[in-house]
Amino acid sequence: MKWLACELHTHTLHSDGSQTLEELAAGAANLGFDAIALTDHNTMSGLIGKEDLERKYGLRIIPGMEWTTFYGHMVTIGLNAFADWRQVDRDRIDEGIEAVHRLGGIAGLAHPFRIGSPACTGCFWEYEIGNWSAVDYIEVWSGTFPSIQTNNRRAFDLWTQKLNEGYRIAATSGRDWHAQVETEEPISVTYLGIGDNAVEGSGNSISLPIHEETLIQALREGRASVTIGPLLTFKLNAGGADYPIGSTVPSVVESPEAAAEQPIQVKLKLDFSVRAGLWSLPTQVCRLKLYSNRGEELSLEVPFSSDGQMMQLEAQLRESAPDIPRRWIRSELWGTVRGAYVRIAFTNAIYFEEGGYPR
Repeated sequence: MKWLACELHTHTLHSDGSQTLEELAAGAANLGFDAIALTDHNTMSGLIGKEDLERKYGLRIIPGMEWTTFYGHMVTIGLNAFADWRQVDRDRIDEGIEAVHRLGGIAGLAHPFRIGSPACTGCFWEYEIGNWSAVDYIEVWSGTFPSIQTNNRRAFDLWTQKLNEGYRIAATSGRDWHAQVETEEPISVTYLGIGDNAVEGSGNSISLPIHEETLIQALREGRASVTIGPLLTFKLNAGGADYPIGSTVPSVVESPEAAAEQPIQVKLKLDFSVRAGLWSLPTQVCRLKLYSNRGEELSLEVPFSSDGQMMQLEAQLRESAPDIPRRWIRSELWGTVRGAYVRIAFTNAIYFEEGGYPR
């Protein structure tokens, strides 16, 4: 699987940004992104000329729009036409999400716990969602150095809560990029996983044309990993088959004892070579963790050094007559960044079917 570096929340001077689309594309290319989503507030007019810029800078520009209302901001990407945001009130956001889906797009909550009115009109999410199954993703990291921000921690906790409730919702980051200004703060990246044959070239390099629907489908299916540093991915091997991020491990009704005899193999990978020279971490021993709806299931020490190597680790998950069936599992990398102990990276979930124990 190839992992493409994406920035999924950007603005130009067609809304409240102070950059042209070309300035945005050039800046994204310089930061090692393979794709960006243009999500101007309540307009898609900024996409004019995107095809020429895609060819010039070698990155995909995904059409999108940030619904900006009194009750919340909703990032919509991948639409083939304008979805009218003006008819949706506080208890009818489900209708808006349905309209986005009809037009081929996906919808996510933008910075749901950022301070709201009057400091930022509608930035705090107040919509009443009736059908959480229709929500495609939650922007759990917003802004630069997102892992230290309290509002992002609340968004991350909301995502975890919904996973525990049985919903399959992806998690992303978004810089909410408005201007070409340099920052020394860590920048987050959402990596989307696509099939090896989806693009030409080798490694993680992108070669246009790659259809934007390929990236949208990856996010729709939760094939995503988020980081302010190395790329973290993992997969499970159960019953002789591999299950990558976003997939579902099938179940079979059998005893816990039988499942314990065939433990699930966990294969974790850290790629320190991605976007070389565009991020840094101090030399340290990090902590690689696995979390599920049961809580922390595994914790491993991982030495980090800036030699740009790939690191692969393996572990096992064993059943021991659990009172709580495992519904999902994700991996996280923890360490020190600028003196703070934070999440450096996290993956989206691998899911488990209900009604039995993993094969």
